[in-house]
Amino acid sequence: MRRELFDIPEGVIYLDGNSLGAPPKHVAERMKQVVEHQWGNRLIRSWSEGWWETPQRVGDRIGRLIGAAEGQVVVGDSTSVNVFKALMGAARGSTRTEIVVDEATFPTDGYIAQSVASLTQKTIRAAHPSSLDLTGDTAVVLLNQVDYRTGALHDMRALTEQAHAAGAQVVWDLCHSAGVLPIELDALGVDYAVGCTYKFLNGGPGSPAFIYVPHHRQGSFENPLSGWNGHREPFGMKADYEPDPGIARARVGTPDILSMLALDAALDVWDDVDLAELRDRGLALTALFREHVEKLTGLEVITPEQRGNQISVRSPQAKAVMDELISRGVIGDHRPPDILRFGFAPLYVTDDDAIRAAETLAEIVN
Repeated sequence: MRRELFDIPEGVIYLDGNSLGAPPKHVAERMKQVVEHQWGNRLIRSWSEGWWETPQRVGDRIGRLIGAAEGQVVVGDSTSVNVFKALMGAARGSTRTEIVVDEATFPTDGYIAQSVASLTQKTIRAAHPSSLDLTGDTAVVLLNQVDYRTGALHDMRALTEQAHAAGAQVVWDLCHSAGVLPIELDALGVDYAVGCTYKFLNGGPGSPAFIYVPHHRQGSFENPLSGWNGHREPFGMKADYEPDPGIARARVGTPDILSMLALDAALDVWDDVDLAELRDRGLALTALFREHVEKLTGLEVITPEQRGNQISVRSPQAKAVMDELISRGVIGDHRPPDILRFGFAPLYVTDDDAIRAAETLAEIVN
């Protein structure tokens, strides 16, 4: 529990960490130093004084939180762009004809998958993770570890094994699980993974996403966006593209240094965090909130027992209810048409927050 490290307004119960994490207090001061010294004083010299290596260095910091050894995660671009890279990397080299997508996926994943299917002359099929029905035609499966609407947690081990047994590769979207629970990408043999950093990792609005490409796939991974940052010799200014032999080949253009260094600063709060203890804390918080909400009439908790750090509640007047909650200082969010979402970031959400949020919800619906 590290609430004292975060800037949360007095009187606010913040249960929207699954959309935008709260800012760690020290980030503003760190960014002041970056702007005044690294940019303002050192100017372009800062590129050779640490900026250039930042995508891989920060990637390794995230790698510790998702079970990836060094040299397999790089930070940069958006989740959508990284989904495109990963799916194209898996699909383009396959003679198989089908891409399977989680039917309840966040829309951008589905849109990108449709684009990849078109570019690679493959068909796309939506399926629930419980019934993927993979065949010898399936080239790649795109799955979310935690469902963004319901908070359901899918079994990464079982589904990865299922994909591999069918001869397919798997791309995991970790947007709603990174910073929530222990993840073991290397141990489970995951082919590719992507995720954002502005939710439970608290990187700030629009902070750069990450992509995981394991060592054994890096040599054959063809980044479809062959930008100069992924070149073996980016400052060689050669006419032909030759990819970097390592994870840097997943880079594209010039890194967004300011937001990346804000993310780097935010990751300090994760130093020495025990992810197993964090997971226990998250389950306890969501169980406490669920216990109170399930007593209310007119609401339906739709989050299963196997869950991330989110409780989703169905209400016929979901938008109006959430608007009233927010006006009373309980900040969650609403997903059309009828879902209330409450994200519990265990680094800063307390038991009292969970109880008071449930009591406020009860006052509104009753």
